[in-house]
Amino acid sequence: MRRARPGASPRSTGSRALTSVGAGADVDRTPPLGGTADQEPVTAKQEDPPQSKLWHITLSVSGTEIPLAEVRRGLEQLAHDHPFLLTSRYAGDHAEIRYWEEARDLHDAAAVALRLWGEHRSSAQLPPWKIVGLEVIDRETYHQRIAEGYGPPPAAPVGVHPY
Repeated sequence: MRRARPGASPRSTGSRALTSVGAGADVDRTPPLGGTADQEPVTAKQEDPPQSKLWHITLSVSGTEIPLAEVRRGLEQLAHDHPFLLTSRYAGDHAEIRYWEEARDLHDAAAVALRLWGEHRSSAQLPPWKIVGLEVIDRETYHQRIAEGYGPPPAAPVGVHPY
């Protein structure tokens, strides 16, 4: 009885079992010229990079009563620091910020929106309020709502306004 490694062919046959190993993503997969007729070319599936799209964001914040002048000044500073803001409405204990965000998908747009208030609270001297509402809709849905008359009113006039 002959002893050998498992899976090894006897030396007398001159052939070994071959194992396929996947090539990396950067390997040229075009078949060489002059290949045999029974070879099928390996085609690499090309994926398009994710496309960004516009998302309409409505962020609502609320908290303890703050003088209106302080709320307005904070929202104006936020709008100055970040000119992408369309409009802000405010009262002494709550505010609503509306703007367009460019992101790959809804999850990314929502993540950025949820960080907006907290990340700029100190730089814009915003009130210490909590986020109490978030709406993220794609551009098509926003325009469809406006056209049908049941969506939020268009973000005009642009700027910071009391309720």
